[in-house]
Amino acid sequence: MSELPELPALPVTFRPGRTRAVLLTAGVAILVVLTVIALLIPGLSPGERLSFIFTGVLLLGVLMLLGRPKVVADESGVTVVNIATSRRLAWAEIVQVNLRPGDPWVFLNLTDGTSLPAMGIQPGIAKQRAISDARALRALAEARSPQG
Repeated sequence: MSELPELPALPVTFRPGRTRAVLLTAGVAILVVLTVIALLIPGLSPGERLSFIFTGVLLLGVLMLLGRPKVVADESGVTVVNIATSRRLAWAEIVQVNLRPGDPWVFLNLTDGTSLPAMGIQPGIAKQRAISDARALRALAEARSPQG
């Protein structure tokens, strides 16, 4: 990459917007359908009706968790929020930002020799957006790195 992208203004949040919209829409639709079914089927006991609704709420919760990932960059570093975990990194901890062909999301190579998945930038539905976001995060990391 000979030319670096323009650095975005901080703070900036990267998240898979289309994927999140699809997940949340599907979750709400599932909850509505299961609730309607629970209310319309004659002969169900209150417990059976409640189990339909509870299943819808549970599925919505799972889909909301899947839509949780994001990467937030600010002046002091990056917060990576994945499905069940969140980790705060100083800019100096990030050695490299990778999004290789076939990767499900961005990986951050860290100074401790580990790699951290950053699921908030994923090429699933919006591949070009993910590539652009990965380049922007890479440019931010390079601009703020002590070696940079």
